Amino acid sequence: MSPAVPGQHGPDSRWWIYRGTGKPLYDTDLGTLLPPPPPWRRFTGGPVVPPPPPDDEEIERRLGRVGTSSHGSDQLRREADMVNAALLLRRPLLVTGRPGTGKSSLAYRISRELRLGRVLRWHITSRTTLRNGLYEYDAIGRVQDAAALRGTRHPLTGEANTADTAGTADDERLPGIGDYLQLGPLGTALLPYDLPRVLLVDELDKSDQDLANDLLSVFEEGQFPVAELVRARRLHPRVTVMTDDPGRSADIVDGVVTCRAFPVVVITSNGEREFPPAFLRRCLRLRMPDPDRPQLVNMVMAHLRQAASGSSGSARAQGLIDQFLHHSRERGGLAMDQLLNAVFLATSGRFSGDEESLEELVDALWHRLDGAGAESRAG
Repeated sequence: MSPAVPGQHGPDSRWWIYRGTGKPLYDTDLGTLLPPPPPWRRFTGGPVVPPPPPDDEEIERRLGRVGTSSHGSDQLRREADMVNAALLLRRPLLVTGRPGTGKSSLAYRISRELRLGRVLRWHITSRTTLRNGLYEYDAIGRVQDAAALRGTRHPLTGEANTADTAGTADDERLPGIGDYLQLGPLGTALLPYDLPRVLLVDELDKSDQDLANDLLSVFEEGQFPVAELVRARRLHPRVTVMTDDPGRSADIVDGVVTCRAFPVVVITSNGEREFPPAFLRRCLRLRMPDPDRPQLVNMVMAHLRQAASGSSGSARAQGLIDQFLHHSRERGGLAMDQLLNAVFLATSGRFSGDEESLEELVDALWHRLDGAGAESRAG
């Protein structure tokens, strides 16, 4: 039997939950298509949280409009295979490759196609800790608010509060602990949703050496405690906290967040360092190769369809794509947004210089990503 390809129907089509076409699911949802998890990856958190908000504007900004994509390419099949394996096994997907090859965009393509709502993005730096991704607690703000209340007058008598008499009244007027606690992207992704959230952990190789190891237990257990709420659970067993989604909140019971549907975790790395073997063992790995010509054409048309679809615009865009592929090979790899910048300038009708000036401008836009040769070109 020949291997299935994205968009194909037949006995093997059940594997293609994610097809990589860029087109949202129609007349169905992931809950209908996704089979139960392996027994060792089953989670039963609650209470169930409402579905996340859509974020069509951000997804279109990153991916462009929904269009056609090249079906059946080996590259697309490999990508779809790994995404589907991650979905079925409930495992994180570690995506490696050169900067600018579209690693981060994969999270948005998954969210758009499977209709999973707003992508939670956790951008990693050398100072990032696990706690940053899980939640933030504003202890100082809570202490300051309590001190400010103790300095006000009593609401009934009009007399100034004192340390001996203010405690009970202040405690009643002070906002609850949940008002000072906000879940981060990782913490929000682990809330008990019926369908998985998409979490983008961007540039994990920028992190401290310990972060990858710290993530292991969270990914394995599918839960984490909120220390401040665990201590207060006898008096406050159910606390409403803010989430990473603007204007959204969620209830935490007994101080522990436990997922229900393990999130679709896309972790990107530029390959600047190796990760611990235990971490790699728990991730599925996908290397993102340099985009081929059909992918670049699809990207340009998704973002700049109107400007690049006329006869002159199309010819100029096609020529720039060919030049981009040539320069990318010569200069150790260029980023896809460098191509978009050049096509936009060349087809916008705003550039008033001649062809030679445009060539010089495009050449400057297509600088090496490692910075080599920048000074000579500038001179």
